[in-house]
Amino acid sequence: MLQASADNPEAAVILSVEQISKAYGARQAVDGVSFKVRRGQTVGLIGPNGAGKSTTVALICGLLRADAGRITLDGEVIGQGASAAKQKIGFVPQDLALYEELSALENLRLFGALYGLKGAQLKQRCAEALALVNLSDRAADLPSGFSGGMKRRLNIAAALLHDPRLLILDEPTVGVDPQSRNAIFDTLEALQAQGRSLIYTSHYMEEVERLADHIVIIDHGKVLADETPAALFQRLPAQAALQVELAGEPSAELLSGVRALNGVTGVEGTGATLNIGLAAATDAAPVLGWFNAQGQTLLHFATARTSLENIFLNLTGRSLRD
Repeated sequence: MLQASADNPEAAVILSVEQISKAYGARQAVDGVSFKVRRGQTVGLIGPNGAGKSTTVALICGLLRADAGRITLDGEVIGQGASAAKQKIGFVPQDLALYEELSALENLRLFGALYGLKGAQLKQRCAEALALVNLSDRAADLPSGFSGGMKRRLNIAAALLHDPRLLILDEPTVGVDPQSRNAIFDTLEALQAQGRSLIYTSHYMEEVERLADHIVIIDHGKVLADETPAALFQRLPAQAALQVELAGEPSAELLSGVRALNGVTGVEGTGATLNIGLAAATDAAPVLGWFNAQGQTLLHFATARTSLENIFLNLTGRSLRD
């Protein structure tokens, strides 16, 4: 994979989103959003429900007109109507876009024709796309007989036919089983290995952690973070976590002692189980040693690093949005 972001910050900018805004009446859906996507970079675009992600994606694809700001792809302005810039985008929508009465191959031929492909080139692109998503052996079958994951992989194939400079995937794993999800990841990682530029939106933080080398977090129409995963993890005082299960519920004195230890950034827990935030993973051993010195029996302990979900909730809050 062609690394971008922190590994190659000078990689060419493919997409530039500059101070875009969009309102629906009195509701400001997108409010001065700016970020860039570089060559070979996968940007994870995440946010709570109603944060402005879908509107941002629609603006990038030219499906909506921005009230203010500018979006360019390879320096060309993306707007509504036909444009050379829009032709360089491949879009995989959250809602499946397939013709159930046509075979998988016939679907791809139709979408390819809409992109202006024909003849030997169209035949080759269809074959390559089906092979990439591991559907070559199902080319003659109707999507109506496909699983949800297979349909989503076929949608990805359709978005790749015209060899786009930027592929945008909006919640591509919604409603699919774990095996299909892994098959989709395999496809996207193959695209990353080719040096493709991707925007990936998802509610599943573990997916974004796995795929993205840059993360943009949006809430209330504004960008809260636009950083590499490593930089995001530095935002929280706890860089690691230690979970311990004691033989009995801890006393107030014991909890106070844990909180006072070097490297401990916070302690939460219910009953005999404590979740201890750590400044670094190396702080776990001294904390465990301290419990032992206090004569505490640990029934179980486990270490982990701070997750993207922790960072996401820290920035956007824990209140329900729907």
